[in-house]
Amino acid sequence: MPLTPGHWLSSLRRLTHTADAASFDTTLLPVIDEALATRILDLAIRIGETMLVVGAPANEVTLTIVRVCGAYGLDPVHVDVTYNSITIAHSRPGANHPTTLLRVVRGSVPDHAKLQRLQALVTEVTGGLALDDAITRCRAIRRLPFRYRPAIVIVSQASLAAGVAIMFGANWLALVLSFIAAALAATTQHVMARARMPYFFAQIAGGFVLTVVAALSPLLRYTGLDAAIDIRPSVIVASGIVLMLAGLTVVGAAQDAIDGFALTATGRILELTTQTLGVVLGILAGLETVRVIGLGMSPPSSALPLGPLTVQFVGAAVIAIAVAVYNGAGTRIIVVSAALSLVAWAGYVGATSLGFEVAAASGVGAFVGSFAGIVVAYRLHVPSVAITTAAILPLVPGAAVFRGLLGIVESGDDAAVLMTGVTTLAGAATIGIALAVGASLGIYLGQPVRATLSSVTRVRARARG
Repeated sequence: MPLTPGHWLSSLRRLTHTADAASFDTTLLPVIDEALATRILDLAIRIGETMLVVGAPANEVTLTIVRVCGAYGLDPVHVDVTYNSITIAHSRPGANHPTTLLRVVRGSVPDHAKLQRLQALVTEVTGGLALDDAITRCRAIRRLPFRYRPAIVIVSQASLAAGVAIMFGANWLALVLSFIAAALAATTQHVMARARMPYFFAQIAGGFVLTVVAALSPLLRYTGLDAAIDIRPSVIVASGIVLMLAGLTVVGAAQDAIDGFALTATGRILELTTQTLGVVLGILAGLETVRVIGLGMSPPSSALPLGPLTVQFVGAAVIAIAVAVYNGAGTRIIVVSAALSLVAWAGYVGATSLGFEVAAASGVGAFVGSFAGIVVAYRLHVPSVAITTAAILPLVPGAAVFRGLLGIVESGDDAAVLMTGVTTLAGAATIGIALAVGASLGIYLGQPVRATLSSVTRVRARARG
């Protein structure tokens, strides 16, 4: 029987196409039932919630939740992280509805030691840790109290202010006064926190205490102490301002905005703005109070000069150590934070020596510190956000903030002084933005380097095996 053109076309079609009947009717059998899926999701979302509370960025929280679920066979999962909630969902094959969990995030209290333990737990989970053991470990980590007692935290906060005074080359009496003023402000905030007052009012009270103590410091000249003659009240207030701004999430807010977590970034930026406004109101109230009683301070005509270069590095290290302790860090994070603060400050000094403006030099210092921090964090198994925060805090423009506020309050009818104060505040805001951008850029450029080092380490481990 001769082949017709239709037969030839049919044969060619079979050579180039797969027949529909050749496909197999398969159905994916669910290995994980709803109860087990709920337990896995609950573990992942509790780890993510705790990480978000203790200071991890939203993108890191999302990736961690996905990693934990994937380690136990749940893939894919859908994660939505906002400023005050986390939602996670997984659709099992054949299920009528997805399994969805929601956790509300209440407040943010940095605890870098707890964050380090959580990261270690996630590493063990991806390495094959049993689900029951992981749930038990997670429950134990979540219940851990803060590493340091309140008295140690207050001392570390006061030491932070003393470190800022060291950077300005203050004498021993100014260092003592900066320590005392910051300790009083920190104690005031601790008492208000125990009374469950909103943190906004605690910032106002802290700024007020700092300003009043600084305004009273010139009275020590009547004691006859030689060191009292050279006291600069602006240094005391500037030291306290850096302390008051130490817990704000400038870098975290910028990183969330760049990562595309708009709601989380908006919430953190609003919180940052509100708490900074609290410091400003407290300082303004203190300045007005001391002006009424006749102890007003005259606005400085120029920026506060820093001390000798060696003293600047010592002060930066003291600040980083104090911040690490204030955030509950362990010994390893404290040592790494101190070292990275020297690296970040070296980047700032190097940029200024090349002719960079203060804001640009601050951004360079933050970039160098964060880039080195994210690489070192992988090698030493410490949270990158912990050491990055401590490294860039010496660059916070506390002196510029106070000088601008003082110029506005004491300007009176002098428009030139008022404009100088406003310009100084705008410059301080520019420095803050530069710090956030520089730190975020360092983190993003450091991630590929960290990934490369991680792959090299795995290759070498397999080769040794």
